[in-house]
Amino acid sequence: MGKATILVVDDERLIRWSLRQRLEAEGYEVIEAADGTEALACFTRGVDTVLLDYRMPDIDGLEVLQRMRAEDPDVPVVMLTAHGSIEHAVFTMQAGAFHYAGKPFNLDEVALTVKNALETNRLRREVRALKATREQAPSLAGIVGNSPAMQQLKRLLQRIAQSPGSTVLITGESGTGKDLAARALHATSTRKDGPFLNITCSALPENLLESELFGHERGAFTDAKSRKQGLFEHAIGGTIFLDEIGEMSPSLQAKLLRVLESKSFRRVGGAVDIRADVRVIAATNVDLREAVRKGTFREDLYYRLAVLTVEMPPLREREGDVERLCAFFLQHFCKEFGKQVRGIDRDGLLMLRHHPWPGNVRELRNALERAVLLTDSEMLGASDFEFLRRGNAPGTAFRLPAEGIDFRALEQDFVEQALARAGGNQTRAATLLGMNRDQIRYRIEKFGLSRRRSTG
Repeated sequence: MGKATILVVDDERLIRWSLRQRLEAEGYEVIEAADGTEALACFTRGVDTVLLDYRMPDIDGLEVLQRMRAEDPDVPVVMLTAHGSIEHAVFTMQAGAFHYAGKPFNLDEVALTVKNALETNRLRREVRALKATREQAPSLAGIVGNSPAMQQLKRLLQRIAQSPGSTVLITGESGTGKDLAARALHATSTRKDGPFLNITCSALPENLLESELFGHERGAFTDAKSRKQGLFEHAIGGTIFLDEIGEMSPSLQAKLLRVLESKSFRRVGGAVDIRADVRVIAATNVDLREAVRKGTFREDLYYRLAVLTVEMPPLREREGDVERLCAFFLQHFCKEFGKQVRGIDRDGLLMLRHHPWPGNVRELRNALERAVLLTDSEMLGASDFEFLRRGNAPGTAFRLPAEGIDFRALEQDFVEQALARAGGNQTRAATLLGMNRDQIRYRIEKFGLSRRRSTG
């Protein structure tokens, strides 16, 4: 969870400086812009809240507000002006401003307004994400594949969906579609009208993960300046998907076990039990039974999670599904990239059919995305997938040099390359690296790349 970014737009340097000092003292990251043109350029990089001067030398603040609202209507914009009047307030509020403050302003009041704006922004995005989840939730029919292994999987998921209160453990190699199976289970169950929330257990430090799961009370720890509801509270009546559950710390494992046994939880620093009417679906690509034997995973939690177990089959065991998945991904990426690729020729299909796919469906998806993006032909052939033979495909192991490597530097370099190739799009960059969005956002914050992009 990185710092919130505030864009301060004013043609007076002293005002920008005073606002920066006050907001940075609150723990925010601040970007400055001296006019409307610069403000719009900064806005496209991604900010959380804007403090916008009403009168500027190049573009009127009202026009800047309207253009920002057209770009991203969720980002709250607070108008600042020395020409305060009811007429200005009406205009800006009608245009979509979050708040209106006249100069000279009280810095404490501005800081409070920013805090409220950020909370509003967070709630807006959560509501939009929940709506998108409900509208786009996949059914079992949306799971591509008709091999015997997939037919058996779909029958099992259909039966499990009829018991919406039981916990489910989904296992399988990386890239087999564990998250898709979890979403399909939710969408097919009686909980489908409730929220589906997911979190990657390895993407956050232990203290932040606990707060994300259970929420916290004001003053529970240093940065807890207000009460926060966690995922278990937001997901009441729905489903929580805990990906990479094997990476959860022992202390959090114990707390999760108590939630599953008592069907209730407490916020961090709280004293009141909250009823948890939530279905928990967990996923892992590691052998939890082996982790239990090694003492890194609690045996009682394993049995509590594995009430119902689903093992996702690897792609190499899904006879005939490579062709079906290729057709599905080809159609998807042709539409996304505006390409007119009619199909894959015989040699290309033969090559794809015999590739071992260590990265499973995720690797196949990435291969099709790359091939469609780079081709100028109407048909894909073996030459379009030559990179698979060279060992450059996602999911392929690299050889460790004899002298060793600086793994942190290598990891950062790959993240930077992926972001550059994806034009800053985190979702696309995560796909290139075989990660999900939570995992790449964690690494962006870990290496300070968000600050670098914001100030670059």
